[in-house]
Amino acid sequence: MPDVYATARGPLARLASPLSDRARARRHARFFALAELGPAAHVLDLGCGRIGLRALEPALDITGVDLVEHPDYPGPFVRADAADGLPFADREFDLVYCSSVIEHVPPPRRAAFAAELRRVGRGWFVQTPAWSFPLEPHSLLPMAHWLPARLQRPYWRVGAAGAWEDIDLLRRGELEALFGRARPERIGPLIKSWVCVRPPA
Repeated sequence: MPDVYATARGPLARLASPLSDRARARRHARFFALAELGPAAHVLDLGCGRIGLRALEPALDITGVDLVEHPDYPGPFVRADAADGLPFADREFDLVYCSSVIEHVPPPRRAAFAAELRRVGRGWFVQTPAWSFPLEPHSLLPMAHWLPARLQRPYWRVGAAGAWEDIDLLRRGELEALFGRARPERIGPLIKSWVCVRPPA
């Protein structure tokens, strides 16, 4: 499984990486089965990165999509921006998988992104970090995402991410308006992320 914080900096990132890997594996084991996929399912991994879902489900038929090229991606790959449209037919995929991606999509483009995801998939699995969780998961800074915009950038520089990235974490209501019922992933009493799963219709 790839290191989630491989490009991050500092001792906090090195400490967070194994914890994040374990949390992702637990989340996958708990929620992915809700998609009810058969062994012949055709899956689109939207925002796949270098390997994405293939690290967790190597036996599935997976096509990767990302904004940037990944020449080492181990399978079919398309470079595309879902908010501008995807080169696939309606309901071409049994499932569209989209993990920790939509928070990177600018809010004015999220409706178009979500509509295209729903168009090409008969079902979907969408996960995103919860706005209510006190640790911002990209910078690994407490409460960074709760600060006013003018304070976020200077604070961000001391975190694990280093360079500034425009990330807007979603509240439950926004995610549910795009993808339906959201299930909580918890750490103790705190909600760490939201997961929307719709089995193929």
